[in-house]
Amino acid sequence: MSAIAGILNLPANDEITEAMLKTMRRRGPDGGGAYTHGDFCLLHTRLSIIDDSTGNQPMELHWAGERFIITFDGKLYNGGELRQEMQLLGHEFYGYSDTEVVLHAYAQWKDKALMKFNGVFAFAVLEEQAGRVFLARDRIGVKPFFYARHRGGLLLASEIKTILAYPTMEAELDADGAAEILLLGPGRTPGSGVFRNIKELEPGCCGIYEKGQLFVQRYWKLLDREHTENFSETAEKVRELTLDAIRRQMRSDVPVGTMLSGGLDSSLVSAVCARELDSRGQRLHTFSVDYLDNDLNFKPNQFQPNSDKEYIRIMQEALDSHHHWTVLSPEDLTNSLEAATIARDLPGMADVDASLLAFCGQIRPHVKTVLSGECADEIFGGYPWYRVPAMRDADGFPWAQTTKERSAFVHPWILDSVCPGDFVHDRYAQTIRESDILPGNTPEDRRIKELVNLNFRWFMQTLLDRCDRMSMYHGLEVRVPFCDYRIAEYLYGVPWKFKDYRGYEKGLLRYAMNGVIPKSVLFRKKSPYPKTYDPRYTEMVVNMLQKVLQKPDAPIFSIVRRDALEDLLHQDFEWPWYGQLMRRPQTIVYMLQINFWLQRYSVRFV
Repeated sequence: MSAIAGILNLPANDEITEAMLKTMRRRGPDGGGAYTHGDFCLLHTRLSIIDDSTGNQPMELHWAGERFIITFDGKLYNGGELRQEMQLLGHEFYGYSDTEVVLHAYAQWKDKALMKFNGVFAFAVLEEQAGRVFLARDRIGVKPFFYARHRGGLLLASEIKTILAYPTMEAELDADGAAEILLLGPGRTPGSGVFRNIKELEPGCCGIYEKGQLFVQRYWKLLDREHTENFSETAEKVRELTLDAIRRQMRSDVPVGTMLSGGLDSSLVSAVCARELDSRGQRLHTFSVDYLDNDLNFKPNQFQPNSDKEYIRIMQEALDSHHHWTVLSPEDLTNSLEAATIARDLPGMADVDASLLAFCGQIRPHVKTVLSGECADEIFGGYPWYRVPAMRDADGFPWAQTTKERSAFVHPWILDSVCPGDFVHDRYAQTIRESDILPGNTPEDRRIKELVNLNFRWFMQTLLDRCDRMSMYHGLEVRVPFCDYRIAEYLYGVPWKFKDYRGYEKGLLRYAMNGVIPKSVLFRKKSPYPKTYDPRYTEMVVNMLQKVLQKPDAPIFSIVRRDALEDLLHQDFEWPWYGQLMRRPQTIVYMLQINFWLQRYSVRFV
């Protein structure tokens, strides 16, 4: 894994490239470089996981009269098969890096190579003789890719901070960008980079930059298909795909661990990894996070019915793993809030981000790579909004039913250009219209597929952003086997009655993976990523917001109403601000992150 960047048709001297490379080194602490040809400059920093000796980038290839240069961030899980296929076509390889495979594949098949890749990636390839650059991002959006048209040229990077490091690029926010933060955040519209003129290359998209013009197209999306397998055949296929995805993603030249929450998804991943390592005479390292005094402070609710510790203990004993606990205090969380904002380049999921950032910092001294159970809920239908009829049938984003409450925070100058209800609903409705659904689906299956597409393009992207930025801030690679596109493609067409087997959340997955983990964990009720319930944390963040309110010129007052912030000190909403975990303390922290972000990034309003 790595960081990529590019400066196309813009000045790029050593001072400029070094400034941009400096912002990339947390993602790629093991080396870096730049390649310049005429008006094109590609940059790269590297986190070495496989083939340390010959995987340096930017990497060059001469093929069929053309010189290709690539900057690549990602991982291929079918690189070996592709390498063999291309060797039969006359390609010679000098190492074992995925970068070399991707570079040869593009030289051989151009954009058609994307459909051959099983992996996660963001990359740019310069074709020197043709004078063009090809850009691409993986199907699911696991690896980030941002770009900005600027002064007749193009800037591209893994992270927004790298684009903003270009000397003439300013951090500008218009009314739409402010509305993204206040009405949709920490989610954002697909393709939006929030900052004016900064965009995100959407998952499943690629582009060509040539003669000063950028042409972007979608090469993959979720497509419905007729499902002909019976339940038993479906379960067997799910088991096959899941086991294969996990085993493929264990490939590494460095030790691999797993994040273990005690929930279904991470437990399945950990169990498969433990068995694979045991067959090689190795022992799995597992990592869990908890909060100081959470045994005393935990309060069950409809989203988090029980705590994780007992289930983690059951799994650790079953796996006989080398287990590592990270226990976070309220101070650990508050001390990580600003770093989490810098890692994401935007206000994020409050202490849900900060806790993962701190957790990853504790994992990194032990391993460079961990596998996570992230994103199974989106695919298998585990969230409450798939299962609770009132939430499932609600008009609008089911994880953010707070547009009215959010509107109270929006500064009047933004409301001059943006109608909150229309701003949110138009984006929801457009995504619903773009869902691919075959005729003949039952109303229930049709709605479920709409929700899957909504989750894929919105909610899951927020979680993948969080996973990537918080881990890569510490040079830690987190792999997500449930984001294997083959699982997503297959499950999209599976009827809801199969996924909802016996009324269990992710019932199909539980049935398919029977025997892999203890039954007490296999049939445990879903519980989301843990958060702290310590009243001291709430007191601390309330005090932090009160200090902001005492500053008449605090940056947040440029986009947020002061009276709404004052009310937030004392009131909660009926529904979380976002997702399942962002209640009043997290909403307060989100506002603190906005204030810090506006100041740290010297945001200018336009």
